[in-house]
Amino acid sequence: MSPDAFEIAITDFAESIGLLVRRVRATGTSHDLSWSETAVMKRLAKDGPATTAVLARLQGMRPQSMRPIVATLEKMGLVERKPHATDGRQINLRLTPRGAAAQKAAGDAKRAWIVRAVSQLEKREQAIVFQAGRIMRRLAESEPR
Repeated sequence: MSPDAFEIAITDFAESIGLLVRRVRATGTSHDLSWSETAVMKRLAKDGPATTAVLARLQGMRPQSMRPIVATLEKMGLVERKPHATDGRQINLRLTPRGAAAQKAAGDAKRAWIVRAVSQLEKREQAIVFQAGRIMRRLAESEPR
């Protein structure tokens, strides 16, 4: 493959991944929540209770920027504040039962969309997609030289 063809293939590949991610994200995102709010909900569902500062750091933002996100989720009844188990000066945020249900529904919707999309492919194409998934995981978990 020529260098130009390689660059074009890389661009197409990156755009395809981006489109797929956006489609799946849109399927699992409530239209009432922003992308940042959805990311916080996902983080709390995956990792459990966390402080606003920890959530901000994990999302790559300042705590001041995280506060309005948390306030919105609280107002919607999706997260609640609870005292930190070992440090009385800190307050943890956690999903409420309503928030956990909303997060589960979003995950289920994403998975259902992927199942429907992949089911439309021929068996040979499905095998290629699954092999590509394993290769992409390997790429994501490695450090390029």
